[in-house]
Amino acid sequence: MAKYGKSEATTELITQSASSILMFLAPRQTDWQDIRPDTTLISDVEEKEKIQSECNEAKKILDDMLLSSLQMPNLVVLAGSGTSLGEVGGPSMRDLWDHAINDESGHPTNEATKIMKTVNFDEEKEGRNIEALLSQCEAYLQVRENRRVRKFFENCKKVTLHRCSVFLKDENTGLWLDQKLEGHCTFIHRLSRRRVRDPRLKVFTTNYDLCFERAAGLQRLIVNDGFSFTQPRIFDPRFFGYDIVRRSRLTTEHGDYLEGVFHLLKLHGSVNWASNNGSIEEKNDPNPSEACLIYPAKGKYQRSYIQPHLELISQYLTSLREPNTCLIITGFGFNDDHLSEPILAAVKTNPRLRLIVVDFKAEDFIERPSEETSHYWKELKVRSNNGDDIWFINASFKDFSFLIPDLRSLTPAQQLENVIKSVGRK
Repeated sequence: MAKYGKSEATTELITQSASSILMFLAPRQTDWQDIRPDTTLISDVEEKEKIQSECNEAKKILDDMLLSSLQMPNLVVLAGSGTSLGEVGGPSMRDLWDHAINDESGHPTNEATKIMKTVNFDEEKEGRNIEALLSQCEAYLQVRENRRVRKFFENCKKVTLHRCSVFLKDENTGLWLDQKLEGHCTFIHRLSRRRVRDPRLKVFTTNYDLCFERAAGLQRLIVNDGFSFTQPRIFDPRFFGYDIVRRSRLTTEHGDYLEGVFHLLKLHGSVNWASNNGSIEEKNDPNPSEACLIYPAKGKYQRSYIQPHLELISQYLTSLREPNTCLIITGFGFNDDHLSEPILAAVKTNPRLRLIVVDFKAEDFIERPSEETSHYWKELKVRSNNGDDIWFINASFKDFSFLIPDLRSLTPAQQLENVIKSVGRK
């Protein structure tokens, strides 16, 4: 298994291997700044050096911003489905449609076609949108019980559970494919190396999969996910208020906070959560009827207000209102209104909030939006133009992971210098 505490040379090699164009857009700026120039078609040596020099200056600006962000008292992450796509191999919403609805020819099965007609789903209007279809089925079942619709609905849940689980393991041997999680390992490794006296890193995710849990295990990090530390692991929000300290064996004095601890809050549930007599337990391979998920349906907004999702949403909203907070959003397309609207509200009402939005198509969403592009991209861009502390970074999740500064690689003098700079900018 590869180790993730890499040298700068290895990091550079991995970064260069990614396909996305690395650039960023700073507040009050209209031009994107490239930090990884492609000069292969430029023959003039002086022109190449000029471009490289400009990119080096831009990279220094980005590095300074990320360094100061990591040293803000509250660091919060919202990770969307994009963090599990690409080389990680997680399913997209379109993949779930193909596996749950279509036959081998790529068209809906006869049974799926009948169900769509029963629940009045208009594929021509809605498109191949599994969110819309499941929402329609759920709404239909709330009014009228139908065994065929129920069976179809449960099968879609089963497909969701399966597809969000199997991609992390070899289908023949059943062994974990840990090499897929290089970006996740680097991401949480660097973010969790903050000062232990600061509030713990909070990672909110909409994903059902176990990418962050597995990556934390590979790094020997400790995840506080709201579940008990004993078997059976049962969810109780009180655990979010607990912490872990290292105490001396020789004295009775209070110990030091343990390093490498972070909070993981799965806003839409997990493939290993099961509902059991009113409580939520961690369980391998729960069946669809007991699985505790908010399935990919448009009813997410309403269903987020039942436990444990009520507690997780409450933690999410509270985190956005905290002063001196840096919110990093990665792999999230702003298509969930119940998560996007609080972000926009926080930008408007929390003057000490820094927002960093990372996506490999960020430039396209902002400069060349399509009809499917969420309106939140435009609204955040306007706020950034007006001077709000909003940064856009055009990078994949893995690329961004290697852009994050490693605080431990800095000398004490460099760390002090960065603290002084960050204070001077306030």
